[in-house]
Amino acid sequence: MTTRPALFSLLLGGIAATGFAPLGWWPVTLACFAAWMWLIHAAPSLKAVLWRGWLFGLAHFTVGNYWIAKAFTYQDAMPHALGIVAPVLLSLYLAIFPMAAGAVAWRFRRARPDPAFVLIFAVAWIATEYLRGTMLTGYPWNPLSEIWLPLIGVARSAQWIGTYALSGVTIVIAGAGLALVQRRWWAAGSVAAAVLLLALNGIDIPRTYYETPTSAGFNPNAPRIRVVQPNLDQEQRPRDDYPEANLTALAKLSGTPGPARRLIVWPEGALRFLPEDGYPAAYYWKGAPAVTRARIAALLGPNDMVMTGGNALKFDAAGNVTAITNSVFVFDAKGAIRGRYDKAHLVPWGEYLPARPLMSAIGLSRLVPGEFDFAPGKGPATLSLPPFGAVGFQICYEIIFSGAVVDRAHRPAFIFHPSNDSWYGPWGLAEHLAQARMRAIEEGLPVIRATPTGISAIIDAQGRVLASIPAEKSGAIELPIPPAAAPTLFARLGNLMAFLVALILVLSAIAFRRFAR
Repeated sequence: MTTRPALFSLLLGGIAATGFAPLGWWPVTLACFAAWMWLIHAAPSLKAVLWRGWLFGLAHFTVGNYWIAKAFTYQDAMPHALGIVAPVLLSLYLAIFPMAAGAVAWRFRRARPDPAFVLIFAVAWIATEYLRGTMLTGYPWNPLSEIWLPLIGVARSAQWIGTYALSGVTIVIAGAGLALVQRRWWAAGSVAAAVLLLALNGIDIPRTYYETPTSAGFNPNAPRIRVVQPNLDQEQRPRDDYPEANLTALAKLSGTPGPARRLIVWPEGALRFLPEDGYPAAYYWKGAPAVTRARIAALLGPNDMVMTGGNALKFDAAGNVTAITNSVFVFDAKGAIRGRYDKAHLVPWGEYLPARPLMSAIGLSRLVPGEFDFAPGKGPATLSLPPFGAVGFQICYEIIFSGAVVDRAHRPAFIFHPSNDSWYGPWGLAEHLAQARMRAIEEGLPVIRATPTGISAIIDAQGRVLASIPAEKSGAIELPIPPAAAPTLFARLGNLMAFLVALILVLSAIAFRRFAR
């Protein structure tokens, strides 16, 4: 009998992951969390709580992160078979956070799962999800609040309170299931009504962009953004002809100059030729930088620009390479480099190898092939690019960190998010897009995604996908640059909102308990 609740917790955790993209079965997730919360409340001891919480998290994060397995197929220095167990190994750690949330809530239980128990559970979830996103460099993949993207009106609550606080509110909504089981109709009905009102709030969000010449207010000369997806997989990079093949494919999809000024964006790592001058000649074996810049400039009209992912090298005093950067370069129509952004939040095991001497000694390497680790940049930055506006940058994995994607002192007009999602399994593609949509909602800023194999997208400041290119398809999408919204409350206060919402929930729990007495 004692094993049944534990096995049930494991099953619930795995099924709960179906609420995230691409499936979006959010009612299933809510039901699973409600049932798991009941199991936590019914646990006879702290040991049982910890076990049930950890098993729930183990299955939940394994299912939600199993796309990672594909990344292990690109690097012979890393055992491919490790990809089968890597998501489980990662989840052994991630499961600690829901385990801790359950333990905190259990400490404040009463004879029945009352509203105060649910509210404390929500506070504990906010705290542990925030810690998951910040401890040990952080890994906030699939925060619970992302299940609401199919109901964009509910998801838009993140513009006020942010992702972590909305995850806590989601726990409260799931807790309404406990009230329903106990026939507390007023509690369940109130929560259902609130969700319905929020969902209706997203039905008629006005569109403030104009796509076709037949649209009212269409301006053929308005600056446009063109997103290019060449559909060249990551596995082709070790080939000697990959740099040339990639640049050729990008050039074919970049279109031709017209009356409108175009900002053409290419994916992370798209440019495999080194574009900067000043390196020792031996490092230009793939092509002279002046020639590379001239080839890019030849694609552009006089007012066009290209933003593309690429690499830069760092040297020591003796002229030896010490590190490489994962960067975005901006080129104008004269072939000049107008700016560069270096990725700041690097992926452990992907772009650098933690404890390198030890890992190398046991035969392990990082997933991205190469001799040198990547060097981090300084953090979120904004670059002014008239007439396109101020541009913020977040490369790949950086976009998942709520509250850390914008230089708040220099708010951009939109965020450019180049990524290389060819590393990801199918679920990972959709999950990554979902997180970019949440950052757009939180910050009130459009997000422009460019990936080599999909899913590339133009996302407006309300988190809606205006245009996209499916996975494993080549193509380009072009629209007027979506306008930014006014700075949201979250954009002004950041994750202070998580603390404030948690405080309100704690005070509400205290009030419920006192009223019950």
